[in-house]
Parts: sequence; C-alpha cells; structure tokens
Amino acid sequence: MIVATTNDLPGHRIVRHIGMVRGVTVRSRNVISDAIGGVQSMIGGRVGAYVKLAEAARQEAYDELVAHARDMGANAILAMRYDANEIMPGVTEVLAYGTAVVVEPA
Repeated sequence: MIVATTNDLPGHRIVRHIGMVRGVTVRSRNVISDAIGGVQSMIGGRVGAYVKLAEAARQEAYDELVAHARDMGANAILAMRYDANEIMPGVTEVLAYGTAVVVEPA
C-alpha cells in the first residue's frame, strides 16, 4: 500500500477514486505510564512514556486505515492525515484518514 500526505502521487496516474477511508483507535493512559510520565514531567524535557503511548495509538490507527483501504480494493491512500481528540480525561481517540485510490505507474 502506497500512503502519501500529498493529493497526488508523482510517477503514478490515478485510475480510480474509491473514497474516504479511516482507521480509528481509542487509547487510555494507565497507572504505570501516568507515574512514569509524572516523574519525567517534573524533570522536564521529553516525556517518553507518553511518546510511546502516542506512537502506539498512531500506529494502530494507521494499520486500521491501510486495512480499510485494502478491503475496499485500493492500492494507495492519498491526502493521509491524523487527528486526535480527548474523549474524556486520559482517554484519547486517534483517527487516521485519507482518500483511497487505485494508481498505476505513469
């Protein structure tokens, strides 16, 4: 699966637009990451415990996005973006979305 944040794919021609695809996950912090994150935030700098949590959520949403596009018959996703919203304190939704297309080399 080719995934691009651009609206086109240099070197390829779009032969079919399939439509919007998405992948979503909802993640919550846990007691351990909160404790580690709390200590790291007092020291200052990068809060690695939360970085790992954010990266895991983005990867899961991305994997769901690719699976959705593949199930719809796409071989590429264009204009891919991430969005995140806090549903409630400590619980975040991460959404990956884009446009599923079929491309071929130009």
